[in-house]
Amino acid sequence: MKAVGVLLGMCLLLTACVSTPLKFPSAPIGPNEKALGKTEATSTGIMLFGFIPINQNTRFEDAMREAAAKAGGTRLTDVTISEQWFYAVVLDGFIFKVEGTAVANK
Repeated sequence: MKAVGVLLGMCLLLTACVSTPLKFPSAPIGPNEKALGKTEATSTGIMLFGFIPINQNTRFEDAMREAAAKAGGTRLTDVTISEQWFYAVVLDGFIFKVEGTAVANK
């Protein structure tokens, strides 16, 4: 009986959700650019106590920049994003994930 209480308590304290991936239209690869291949990156933001943002406002830009830089590119095309949320007692977390094709100048 104690194990059921502990399990129920953990479920109430830690909960998570995942969004449906969303594909964004983007500019095609130009004549002076080359595709470098698929890349992806994530960035996490937290709302501490429900009102103190930590990395909330820059997580989208950080993930996009990191994904392009991983492949040595300057931008992404064929971008797909998704987000995962998790909740704990004192914070709410938001993990932003971006996938796409890195593009660089020739």
